[in-house]
Amino acid sequence: MHIQAAELFEQRIKPPKAVRRLRVGLKSAYQWHPRWREGGVQALASRGPSRSRCRLSPRCLEKPAVYLQQGPAAHGWVGTRCGRPLG
Repeated sequence: MHIQAAELFEQRIKPPKAVRRLRVGLKSAYQWHPRWREGGVQALASRGPSRSRCRLSPRCLEKPAVYLQQGPAAHGWVGTRCGRPLG
């Protein structure tokens, strides 16, 4: 997607028109355009997932991990339908 955006920008196509061709949000195109101007296609290369790290301590993660290992039946859930217990 970023390479296609760079190609459009090289053709002097402005972000609002690029949005329609790429089917992305206007905000994305306006973020990509200055990066492309400053660094070309390389500046638009993917940097991997932008997930933030988990801020919970290992101790805080222990209880949910135990619950997941025990499974839903250990907590009174015999089966589910649309997120509701059956029975």
